[in-house]
Amino acid sequence: MITIKDEEKSVACETRQKAICPKFEHTFAILGKKWMGLIIDVLLEGPQRFKDIAATIPNVSDRVLVERLKELEQEGLVARTVDPDATMRVAYSLTEKGQALKVVMADVQKWADEWICVQEA
Repeated sequence: MITIKDEEKSVACETRQKAICPKFEHTFAILGKKWMGLIIDVLLEGPQRFKDIAATIPNVSDRVLVERLKELEQEGLVARTVDPDATMRVAYSLTEKGQALKVVMADVQKWADEWICVQEA
């Protein structure tokens, strides 16, 4: 406990560090990985095939995109659906848990619009 003395009053302040919530930390571990936010943003538009996701995010390699989609699937944010009528036609979509990020993503976009300035190369 630290006591700060002012001429008019004495204020007591605790010095313990605020604990970080493990759920909050895990959420940022997921969403903070490169390409995760962009993949989720693309899937908010609806189910997408791999090639369509890759075309929308041209700088991500196929290997990394596969990795990230698997991670999102393991976290329960993305569902992978195989069309039995078409040869190797796979679609990715957000689960209910993934769709719940829609408001969060919209808020991040609003914040970015207000505070981030991107210089064109």
